[in-house]
Amino acid sequence: MHGNQQKNPKHALYLQSASVDQGPSLEVVLAKTPDEVLEAQKLRFNIFSEEYGADLGTSGVDQDVFDAYCDHLLVRNTQTGEVIGTYRILPPEGAAKLRCWYSETEFFMNRIERLRSSTVEVGRSCVHPDHRSGAAIMLLWSGIAQYMKLGGYKHLIGCASVSLRDGGHQAASLFKRLDPHLAEASLQVFPKNRLPIERLRSDVDIEPPPLVKGYLRLGAKVCGEPAWDPDFNTADFMMLLSIDRMSPRYARHFGFI
Repeated sequence: MHGNQQKNPKHALYLQSASVDQGPSLEVVLAKTPDEVLEAQKLRFNIFSEEYGADLGTSGVDQDVFDAYCDHLLVRNTQTGEVIGTYRILPPEGAAKLRCWYSETEFFMNRIERLRSSTVEVGRSCVHPDHRSGAAIMLLWSGIAQYMKLGGYKHLIGCASVSLRDGGHQAASLFKRLDPHLAEASLQVFPKNRLPIERLRSDVDIEPPPLVKGYLRLGAKVCGEPAWDPDFNTADFMMLLSIDRMSPRYARHFGFI
């Protein structure tokens, strides 16, 4: 947990969702202790290793150097205390200390360098498979919205991942489907480890993953071709969401405006 957490007003963030259809009551908060961050890292490990086949070792924890500079959103079941969803957020001051965004390990991002001081980067999103009906995802997005409003941030970047367990055909097909949402040239990034989409099928019937759908509903743009992440066995699509270009309907719905 970096020192900024103790003095930044956005750390008052707290949202609660009443139980729906007799489901559990959920809340979203920012992690305040190392133990709470560890809960998020354990959830990430379980989901990424089981669903994506990521090779994360045997520690039972997904962690990297970026975690210490990020804020960690937690969705918690208030009845059991279990963390069932998480999203990590790298604010501009954290990226400045690191001298990079996490996404720069995968993409050349020179064209959006000018946005750095007003941009938060989100990543490591995951929700327990028993809680993907919508409430947890809505709370995560609402938490991000409140975080951005309290911090005065204007842009959000993040990667949406698609498993490559099928050899990459679904990812290539999704990229073709996302063509209408491609960002203008001045906002595009370029993968360092490019997925060879021209060698893959692009006619697979694929429904965009929930995270991609969420981005698109808000008005986000796809910043170019996906990067191939061999460690997580995924194709990663860079997404850019600018508050002044958001869909007003969904901006109000999630609390961005």
